[in-house]
Amino acid sequence: MNQIPLELKNLIKTYPLKESGKFVEAVRDVSFAIKPGEIFGLLGPNGAGKTSIISTITTLEKPTSGQVEVFGVDVTKDPLFTKKQMGVVHQEIINTGFFTIEEILKFQSGYYGLRNNQPRIDYLLEKLSLKEHRSKNVKQLSGGMKRRLMIAKALVHSPKLLLLDEPTAGVDVGLRESLWNFVTELKNEGIAILLTTHYLEEAEKLCERVGIINKGKIIFIGETHAVISQYSTKKVHLEMKSGLKVSFTDVASMGLVEILEKNKIAFSDIKNIKVDEGKLEEAFSKMVNS
Repeated sequence: MNQIPLELKNLIKTYPLKESGKFVEAVRDVSFAIKPGEIFGLLGPNGAGKTSIISTITTLEKPTSGQVEVFGVDVTKDPLFTKKQMGVVHQEIINTGFFTIEEILKFQSGYYGLRNNQPRIDYLLEKLSLKEHRSKNVKQLSGGMKRRLMIAKALVHSPKLLLLDEPTAGVDVGLRESLWNFVTELKNEGIAILLTTHYLEEAEKLCERVGIINKGKIIFIGETHAVISQYSTKKVHLEMKSGLKVSFTDVASMGLVEILEKNKIAFSDIKNIKVDEGKLEEAFSKMVNS
């Protein structure tokens, strides 16, 4: 089996406009690949094409042209293989109200032909803090618990590729932090993760690489720190022993020694240094609004 969990090759997806008979190009020649044990962030404003890409990967939509491959297999040629290899956490909250958490995970295991999957179910209930709620009906759960159940469902068959579409939308700060930690654990287990999120802090914290998409086209793809360095503002604040305070902005490409040398400041004259690194949110905003 090909060891590349997910690869998009020149993906194009168009939709007909009913009234005019013309077509709108929702995804425009998008290519990227995700490695095992990598969290890759697919970021873009609403309407940028992210949902169309997710729908194509999960076989809900067919590509207009180009290819999507999961572990080297074209998703359109073997959709059953594709579904067995990946887990998907959609944006929409599930609401299968009259079944318990444990029943749903058993049903989901059966969907993948797993008859003796209780150890995996117990593991996920423990890791996602659902163990004490395992006998509750879904209608009794809070939004945060429903979100955790969706993640458990996506992982019940031990996939090696996980698609997280806005996984922390609508959850509180504490739960978001715990989910971040769990996602990092999954990464360390070698699972490849595609993350879409509007929480840019989330992407900055979790993703080694990001692809930024706007109007259907990838406008940046690369390491997260690279886009921050290139498109955001770094600030260095110096408090001198004399009491004078000095700040330097837009110095993302410069090291501290270079800043001091350029401004003829001796290190021995400095009492305190504070560095405000650039943020992904600022870089993202500059790129999509330019």
